[in-house]
Amino acid sequence: MYSLSYVKAKSVKEAGEFLAAHPEAKLLAGGMTLVPTLKQRLAKPSHLVDIAQLPELRGVKVAGGKLEIGAATSHHDVATSPVVKKAIPALAELAGLIGDPQVRNLGTLGGSVANNDPAADYPAAVLGLGATVVTSQREIAADDFFQGMFATALEEGEIIVRIIFPVPRRAAYAKFHHPASGYAMAGVFVAQTAEGVRVAVTGAGPGVFRWKAAEAALAKGLKPAAIDGVVLEAADLNEGIHATREDRANLVRVMAKRALAKLPRKK
Repeated sequence: MYSLSYVKAKSVKEAGEFLAAHPEAKLLAGGMTLVPTLKQRLAKPSHLVDIAQLPELRGVKVAGGKLEIGAATSHHDVATSPVVKKAIPALAELAGLIGDPQVRNLGTLGGSVANNDPAADYPAAVLGLGATVVTSQREIAADDFFQGMFATALEEGEIIVRIIFPVPRRAAYAKFHHPASGYAMAGVFVAQTAEGVRVAVTGAGPGVFRWKAAEAALAKGLKPAAIDGVVLEAADLNEGIHATREDRANLVRVMAKRALAKLPRKK
């Protein structure tokens, strides 16, 4: 690990100002991706700016039919929150499937979304629910936020403050775990929202994406059999020693069916 300086920010505003003054600085919340990267000498920031304990980045509440979660809220807190379990049970379940207990207790919602790992779980929920990412500068719709592998709409110095999830009529998530890392080899989040059905896929491609052909098929009925004839092109999916592109396409279909089978009854 390279030498660097540690700074504990007193507010989001102060953190933003420090980033603007020190372009090589990096934010530190849970550090689940950043710390291993530093250990492997794949990053050389000048400073780590700790924002993990800022009150303005924490907390869970429901207001106006929407669930708001602070960016520094841990996976464990999302998974065990009575508020989340009541508003969007599928989101609480998803958070409980992330990594292991250490990762869930340290990792944060905002850090996961900002990093946009192609196999991360939270991006599927954010995109599947049509959430809004609120930053220190603006609000960004989920459909505009994710821009490919480890790429997002965030600009330099922009900090995720909270994420606002519209409460769906019903939703479910199913994930096929990578045997070693626990990351999603394919994870599918299905949500019946006020605007229609949304299906978000993580783990299978270079970034989270909506399976729009499945959405169109499911608009006629949220049944597993509805996607039997729906094609998911394998050409753009990931391939590696654990699964071919065709394997991942099949996994997506299987996980989608499992998510559909898990959907709660209509409210």
